[in-house]
Amino acid sequence: MNDVRKTSFGHIRTTFLRGIAVIVPLGLTYWFFQALLNAVDGIFSPLLTNWLGREIPGLGFLTMLVLILTVGLLTRNLVGRLMFAWFENLLRSIPFVRSVYSGIKDLVNAFNIGGNSRTFRLVVMLEWPRKGVFCIGFVTNESVFAGPDPPATEFYHVYIPNPPNPTSGFLALIPRAEAIPLALSVEEGLKLVLSGGIVTPAVLHRLQIAHS
Repeated sequence: MNDVRKTSFGHIRTTFLRGIAVIVPLGLTYWFFQALLNAVDGIFSPLLTNWLGREIPGLGFLTMLVLILTVGLLTRNLVGRLMFAWFENLLRSIPFVRSVYSGIKDLVNAFNIGGNSRTFRLVVMLEWPRKGVFCIGFVTNESVFAGPDPPATEFYHVYIPNPPNPTSGFLALIPRAEAIPLALSVEEGLKLVLSGGIVTPAVLHRLQIAHS
C-alpha cells in the first residue's frame, strides 16, 4: 500500500514539475512583453485617443510594433545611426544611467541569437561546482594577473548563466589553462543552456586555440 502511494505521489510530482517547466517560461515571456506593452501603451495611447477622439482596442500593441519598426528603420541609415549615437552618448554622460544602460545593452546584445554578438566570444566547459562536475560558460573577456611571483596567470572572464533565465548568472575568473574551449558557436552554446541540455550535439569537441 505504501509503495502504491509513493508511486502515485511520484507521478503527481513529476506531472507537477512538467507543468511548471512549461508555465514558467511562458509566464516570464508574457510578463516581459506585458510590461513593455503597458509602458508603450501608457505613453502613446492617451495621445492617440485624444487625437482620434475615441478608444481603439489593440492600439497600444500596434503602436509598439510601429515604434519598433520605426527605430529599426532609422538605425539602417546614417542619419538615424548618428542620432542614436548622440542619444547614447548623452545617456553615457550621466553616471548612474550610464552604468545601467551599458550593462543592459551589452547583455541584450550578448543574447541576440543570430546576430553579431561581440560580448560572448567563446563557449567553454568548466569544472564547477565541484571536481568531476562540469558546466557551460561564455567567455566575455580576458585578463592577466601579475602577482609578486612570476609567471603571470592568464584568466578568462566567464559568464555562467542560470537557466531558464539566462540574464541571471554570475561572473567567474577562470585560469585559462583550466577552461576547456568547445567547438560550438555562441548560438549553439545558448541553445544548449536554455534548453537545459536537451538541444545539444551528440559529441562535444574541444576547440584548438593557437596560443600567442
